[in-house]
Amino acid sequence: MRYSLKQLSVFDAVAELGSVSQAAERLGVTQSAASMSLSQLEKLLGRDLFVRQGKDMRLSHWGNWLRPKARRLLQDAEQIEAGFYDQHLFSGSITIGASQTPAEHLVPELISILDTDFPEVRTGLEVKSSQGIIEGVLNYKYDIGIIEGRCDDNRTHQEEWCRDHLVVVSAAHHPFAKNSRVSLAQLEQAQWVLREGGAGTRAIFESAMVPLIPDLDVWREYSHVPVIRSMVANGHYLTCLPYLDVASYIERGELAALNVPELKMDRAISFIWRKEMGDHPLLECIKREGHRMMKNHKLKSV
Repeated sequence: MRYSLKQLSVFDAVAELGSVSQAAERLGVTQSAASMSLSQLEKLLGRDLFVRQGKDMRLSHWGNWLRPKARRLLQDAEQIEAGFYDQHLFSGSITIGASQTPAEHLVPELISILDTDFPEVRTGLEVKSSQGIIEGVLNYKYDIGIIEGRCDDNRTHQEEWCRDHLVVVSAAHHPFAKNSRVSLAQLEQAQWVLREGGAGTRAIFESAMVPLIPDLDVWREYSHVPVIRSMVANGHYLTCLPYLDVASYIERGELAALNVPELKMDRAISFIWRKEMGDHPLLECIKREGHRMMKNHKLKSV
């Protein structure tokens, strides 16, 4: 075997960051050493792994072919090293990307379980919209994603974790809050504050609402749920959010859940990962512990 894990780690870092200097900084080596490692790897393989455009670098056809194989080798090497060092089967690091609702209400408990039962597993977490998580999984930024709704990209596997539902809410002082039932005509007259495009919540809401009311008066769009909750609680707007995000505010009387019989907005919260990861032990560990956690949770596990 002519190539080294060091060369593959440089290649993987440059592929992720798009820059030799940034890759060198992450790996704790000099820029010249990183450049030499990458140059040696390309020479050994007889292929250009990147298309150079000034200081920017993007993967070539061969680089895209190598990336998942290099990632798997590096992950296996890390697990071997950590496993022998700590004498534990489940060890190493894995990066989770999660959309807002599971990141706030479910993932902290899952990570706490992993930290307690598998202290040798180092877990990273980043929060984005569901579409951002899908893109991050495909771009190797995250090893596993947790999203709301569906992922139809055939480069990924998806496994349902649990289910939740969306609710239409208003301020407690809103006129609609006094109604036992809110009509579609009333919803059409209202002003709305919604999650931004690309959010799983927004996609589920639109799939249910657009066939009934094609043109809602969407006044504002935000990426942060607390901003939406505050605007609705203190104003005259309506919104649609996961029940988990508003349950405590409804119980305290700050928000009101509106009864709209025509709207059924159950959805799945799912794990997604790249197909080429295969039977990765840390991936299987996270999914197994996630399903075990849901047995005692108020949401429905699958």
